[in-house]
Amino acid sequence: MATSRTAHSPSPPPQPPIAQTPGPRAAQFQKLFADALHHTIRTCSYSKFSSCFPTPSKYAPQTLTSIWQQITSKVEASAKKEFEEIMIERDIVAGLNELERLVGEAKNRKESGVEAKEPLHTLPPERLYLAHLAPYLKQTETQLEGELKRLQAENEELVEGIQGQREESEQLLGGLEAFITDLERANELMNNEVDGNGVKKQTADVEQELRAAGREVKL
Repeated sequence: MATSRTAHSPSPPPQPPIAQTPGPRAAQFQKLFADALHHTIRTCSYSKFSSCFPTPSKYAPQTLTSIWQQITSKVEASAKKEFEEIMIERDIVAGLNELERLVGEAKNRKESGVEAKEPLHTLPPERLYLAHLAPYLKQTETQLEGELKRLQAENEELVEGIQGQREESEQLLGGLEAFITDLERANELMNNEVDGNGVKKQTADVEQELRAAGREVKL
C-alpha cells in the first residue's frame, strides 16, 4: 500500500528558479514603456521648446539648447529610474515570466485535452501561490499599460496646449508691435506739426500774403 501511494503521489522535484531574464511578456512590457517615454521626449523637441522662449532663442541659442538638453535628459533618466525601481520592488520580471509559463502550460493542456499531470497536493507552495497570483499580475500589467497610455495622451494634450498658447502670444505680440508702430508714426506727425521752424515759416507766409493783399487794396 505504501509503495502504491508513493507511486501515485511522488514527492515533487525542486522547482528551478524563475529566470530574471525578461520573457516575451516582460520584454514587451519594457518595450511599451521605452516607446512611450521615447515618444514623450521626442514630442518636446527643441524647435517647440525654443518657440516658447523667442528672445533667448534669438540671442543665446547655445545656452537655450543646453538647458533643453539638460531638461529632457533629466526627465528621461528620472522616468527610467522610477520604472526600474518599480520593476524591482514588485518583481515584475519574475512574475511575468511565471505568468508566461503558467499560461503556456494551460494552453498546451487545453489544446491537447490532457489534464494536469501533477496533483495539486504535490505542487510546492510557491507554484500554488504564483498560480493564484497570475490573475492579479495580468490585471496589474493591464493597469500599467493603461496608465502609460493615459500619461502619453496627457503629454500630447499638454504639448498642444503649449503650442496654442504660443500662437496666442505671437498674435498678441504682433498686435502690440502694430500698435507701437502706429504710435511712433503719430508721434512723428505731431513733431512735424509743432516744429518751431515750420510754424514760423507758415506764419511768415501768411503775413506776406496779408501784406500783398493790403497793397492790392490800396492800389
